Amino acid sequence: MHLEKKIGLTIGKFAPLHKGHQFLIETAIKEMDEVYAVIYDTDIIKIDVKERAKWLKRLYPQLHIIYAYNSPQEYGLDEKSVKIQMEYLSKLIKNIPVTHFYSSELYGEKVAEYLNIKNRIVDLERRNIPINAKKIRNNYEENSKYLEDFVLNECKKMRFHN
Repeated sequence: MHLEKKIGLTIGKFAPLHKGHQFLIETAIKEMDEVYAVIYDTDIIKIDVKERAKWLKRLYPQLHIIYAYNSPQEYGLDEKSVKIQMEYLSKLIKNIPVTHFYSSELYGEKVAEYLNIKNRIVDLERRNIPINAKKIRNNYEENSKYLEDFVLNECKKMRFHN
């Protein structure tokens, strides 16, 4: 009997990488044979996509990184925004036989449906890790317990801008 290889996918800006992201990725790594993370470029913080990828690789060397440059700026769960985002994402992962989509957001259902894969929501209500990147960007020192030291140090060096 041949079992299908389980390949997980997650997407994000990881701006900055925090314990909630880590919980999501660690869940995916435990459950999947392989895991891919698409990292989107953003001007939300001054830390570029390659530096944010280094954070992920430092913690999860087995994680496959896909860089998302010049990503669409249309966000939302409306049909038009979803279509634009999904066409972009599909091009990025075109040759990867992804089986599961991991997120802590409602858009996970749309992504999984579009890609015709299983949706795996992790900690949607933020019960395990009660944080999100926006809260950290608004006050990273107050929320530093949700950041690895090397991420916090980089954030202090670069300073967020909103």
